[in-house]
Amino acid sequence: MSYGRALAVIAFISLTVACVGCSPKSIKIDGSSTVILITEAVTEQFAQEHPGVRVTGGRSGTGGGFKKFAAGEIDICDASRPIAESEKKACQEKGIEFIELEIAYDGIAVVVNPSNEWCESMTVAQLKLLWEPASKVKKWNELDPAWPAEEISLYGPGTDSGTFDYFTEVIVGKTGACRQDFSASEEDNVLVMGVAGDRRALGYFGLAYYEENKEKLKLLGIDAGDGTVVKPTDATVREGTYKPLSRPLYIYVKKSSLARKEMRSYLEYYLANVSKLAKEAGYVPLPDDILAKSKQTLEDALKAVPEQGS
Repeated sequence: MSYGRALAVIAFISLTVACVGCSPKSIKIDGSSTVILITEAVTEQFAQEHPGVRVTGGRSGTGGGFKKFAAGEIDICDASRPIAESEKKACQEKGIEFIELEIAYDGIAVVVNPSNEWCESMTVAQLKLLWEPASKVKKWNELDPAWPAEEISLYGPGTDSGTFDYFTEVIVGKTGACRQDFSASEEDNVLVMGVAGDRRALGYFGLAYYEENKEKLKLLGIDAGDGTVVKPTDATVREGTYKPLSRPLYIYVKKSSLARKEMRSYLEYYLANVSKLAKEAGYVPLPDDILAKSKQTLEDALKAVPEQGS
């Protein structure tokens, strides 16, 4: 992440503290550290046109965001995976109804340190062998005998991260199933710095964080099992050829919050500008037809929830 973008995200997050007990014209968001880059970009531009609205932000991870969402603490949950059945049930128990809006695509980047000269790609089978709970792999040559007998240092998202959930589901085969001896963080920049500073390292996180730090990292291609090695790009993520590590990104919106004028304005602005801003933030814009479905979902929800004071 660039220094300027990092400061912008920190400023966005810090509003959460500054805004406790603030005026009714506020919007509270939390969740995915991946989606926050898009939400922060939208919010920054929205604030220029709507200075009377305070948008507070957090990045407690998709799972952490859904906990706050189900507790009624936030209006919007940024999510890098679909809501789980247990999370839906938690919302139902609290009487919280919501809508799901797909906003962009992302690829999960698997990276190593730039001084790693032996590894250019990995198979899904190798990744599973490396990350599964019962993994005994400690050294690079245990994945490929042509690689050196050096220990592997692993870096990955924490358990509240939607990236962790998605990666373990599609690579290991079960959501949350993972070895424990790796350096974990909900903050992707910590993972970037870890891999960038460790010659033996391998890690994974959202593609946007690789794009903003590509001079410090080496991107690996992934072979899904058919012998074709593919790296994540706009085209391979959008087409689904970068598999299985391409995924949609979402925001979940509390329906009762839609009664507030500032929420309606914010969400309409979000979907009107997300394609341009997602691309600028390093993500892949949705095809027009899928974005149109999100806009229709929002439009239908706005019609169903009367605006306050109308």
